[in-house]
Amino acid sequence: MVFMPIFPRALGLLLGIGSLLLLAACGAVTGTGSDGSRPGQLRIVASFYPFQFVAERVAGSHATVESLTKPGAEPHDLELTPKQVGSVTDADLVVYEQHFQAAVDEAVAQSGNQNVLDTTSVVPLQDHGPLGEDEHDDHDHAGNANLDPHVWLDPNNMIKITDAVADKLTKIDPDHAADYHKNVGALDADLRQLDDSYREGLKTCQRTEFVTSHAAFGYLAERYGLQQISISGLSPDNEPSPARIAEVQHQISKYDVTTIFYETLASPAVAQSIARDLGLRTDVLDPIEGITEQSRGTNYLAVMKSNLTALEKANGCS
Repeated sequence: MVFMPIFPRALGLLLGIGSLLLLAACGAVTGTGSDGSRPGQLRIVASFYPFQFVAERVAGSHATVESLTKPGAEPHDLELTPKQVGSVTDADLVVYEQHFQAAVDEAVAQSGNQNVLDTTSVVPLQDHGPLGEDEHDDHDHAGNANLDPHVWLDPNNMIKITDAVADKLTKIDPDHAADYHKNVGALDADLRQLDDSYREGLKTCQRTEFVTSHAAFGYLAERYGLQQISISGLSPDNEPSPARIAEVQHQISKYDVTTIFYETLASPAVAQSIARDLGLRTDVLDPIEGITEQSRGTNYLAVMKSNLTALEKANGCS
């Protein structure tokens, strides 16, 4: 019998193939899913960042959380890919706000998924009305013209949403109920502390009026005794009319406003133009619809604290 020698290069190739096969076999047993989840983990889909933040804090290591709105994207006009629609169908829990993102509403309705949390069931949307005497927001937010979707900017609303997410997870995954209760307690404590900071920080100010690029801060203003003056409507896509800009300029003069706020996910051009014409300063007031490199903080709590600092400075609070 003649033995053929195995050359080093061929031997290395055989060993490499063997290693790949071994890794593949291990992955089949202990690997992660295409969404990054591990065996036994829940898959949660959140419509956009604030609900992603809550779900991640409450679920901890027991779930992977996917946001349908990618970082840096404007959530008001979200369009879903077929893969994202499939994620809504397959998710163990979907957290979203009805009437805010029409594409998400449609995907949830078509999915047949029963494990969903519509946050309007725990925090009903409020009608914050017209933006001026003759100026109304014409962006219908899925047919609800003046319903303000920005509930997450009031920490008290976030507590209600946090508790509702925990209740859902406890029913879906009762084996980890103790962990969910522990996590929700920690997040609720953080949110209550944030609320206390806002109450204390905005208690004594030279003025209560503040000017924003779009009407995202109605819940925050109502909670802490402020008055929001918005250049645009409930959606940053709205172009303000000349009459609206004139009205904003009048209110700026009337209330001796020193600062015009803009945001990171929408164009600051109009806000900067008004500020330049009137000799005012500009600053960021973030509606926290997403976290990017430009955000003044790495998570919801940090950006909310940055917003508080900006409001205190602009309104002369002590």
